[in-house]
Amino acid sequence: MSSFFITGTDTDAGKTVLAALLLAALHQRGHNALPMKPAQSGCTDNIPDLDYALTLSGIQADPALKPLLAPACYTPACSPHLAAEMENRPLTLQRLVNAYHTLSRQAEILLVEGAGGVLVPLNRQETMLDLMAELKLPILIAARPGLGTINHTLLTIKALRQRNLPIAGFVFIHTRPDGSDFTEPDNARTITEFGQTPWLGTIPYIFELDTPTPKPFSKLPTAVQSLTQEILEKILP
Repeated sequence: MSSFFITGTDTDAGKTVLAALLLAALHQRGHNALPMKPAQSGCTDNIPDLDYALTLSGIQADPALKPLLAPACYTPACSPHLAAEMENRPLTLQRLVNAYHTLSRQAEILLVEGAGGVLVPLNRQETMLDLMAELKLPILIAARPGLGTINHTLLTIKALRQRNLPIAGFVFIHTRPDGSDFTEPDNARTITEFGQTPWLGTIPYIFELDTPTPKPFSKLPTAVQSLTQEILEKILP
């Protein structure tokens, strides 16, 4: 069973929602799956994206695993490389890779969520793309559905292909109630054709997900649960 890396076309494209939904759907199927957030900024008394995924899926993670689930947490809400510099706690690619391999022995499937887009710096020499290249996991792209997404998503696909990384597909995520427009159907078709990458589906805006502490997956609308399971069907072997 394969693990996956979830990236976004940019910040707030919906990758946390996608990662959390897939994690919860895997648990609903009985898989031993865990989330991983290699680099997280904006941490105060919590780890926002990791906590979101754990809450939605209902996972009670062993506290001893937290340093592996989120190996690099910083308080400033900015790019990981800058946050690390501001706190004088250097962030290295090898540190994240080591945490992944150690954590992979604790679960059947890991869902690794990036920070921002593929070229977000980890430090002054390495980017999120370098981490993806080291892990060599199938990649899921979270993208906005509306105007502008063609350019952002195709650029993401191009960057991944230049490193010969496997792309499982892209998913449109509605992160705002007014995020849809008439371009959406053609956007999916155009990205699929130009990017030679499958469109896996669209996650609609869900009020219950637009909060730091979402409801459990089983309490979400049945249609969303079914849609998430359909996406899993397309990517699982």
